[in-house]
Amino acid sequence: MSSLHDSVPASSPYACLKALLDGRYSCRAYTPEAVPRDVVEQVLVAAQRTASWCNSQPWQVHIVSGAALDRLRGEMYAQRDRPGVPDLDWPREYLGVYQQRRRECGWSLYEAVGIARGDREASARQAAENFRMFGAPHLAVVTSEEALGTYGAIDCGAYVANFLLAAQSLGLGCVPQAALAGHADVLRAHLPIGDDRSVVCGISFGWPDPTNPVNRWRTSRADAAQAVSWHDN
Repeated sequence: MSSLHDSVPASSPYACLKALLDGRYSCRAYTPEAVPRDVVEQVLVAAQRTASWCNSQPWQVHIVSGAALDRLRGEMYAQRDRPGVPDLDWPREYLGVYQQRRRECGWSLYEAVGIARGDREASARQAAENFRMFGAPHLAVVTSEEALGTYGAIDCGAYVANFLLAAQSLGLGCVPQAALAGHADVLRAHLPIGDDRSVVCGISFGWPDPTNPVNRWRTSRADAAQAVSWHDN
C-alpha cells in the first residue's frame, strides 16, 4: 500500500503527518531540563482539536511538574510492587498475534538496554522505571468522564495520539503509560481527580536524551494490508 503514496510531495500535509508518525517513538530517557510552559500549552492547544463522540471532548488533563511530580514519583515508585487497581479494566488476555507482538516488544526493549533474555531481576528493574516516569520532568494525567464509559475512553485515546504527535512536532519526547493508571488511588491522593472521572493513562514527557541507547530502539509495525479488509461488491 505504501507504494501508492510514493509520488506525494514532501511538503504536502500527508507527508508532514507521515513524517511525524514515522519519527514518533516511546521516549524512555530524558534530559532534566523543564519544558517551557508556552511549549506545553502549544501541545495542549493542538491536542484539543481532537475529534470526539458528539463533540463531548471528555478529556481532562492534569500537568504535573517540579516538586509535585517529585512527590508523586516517589510514592508511585514505593508502591510499584502493589497489585494495580485501574479505573478501566486491563485487557482480559493477549491472544495469537497480539501476544506475539507484546513479547517481541518486551524482548527487543530489554535487548536494547543490555538485558539478557531470562534475566528477571534486570527486567523487573527496567519495568519499575515506569513508576519513576523514566525520569521525565513532566507528567500529563489524562482522565475521562466516568459516565461516558467506553466511548469516553476511546475519545481520550484519540486525544493521547494527538498529544504525542503535537509533542513530536515540537521536538519533545513522550511515553504513554497504562502502568500509572493502575495506581489510580495514588494519583487521586496527589491530584484533584474525583470519582466521576476515570483515569485513562499518564503521559511522561520532556526533552529526549539522545545519548541513551533506549531512545534509539524502535518497535515494528505490521503492514497496513494486514489490518484492512476491502469490500467493494
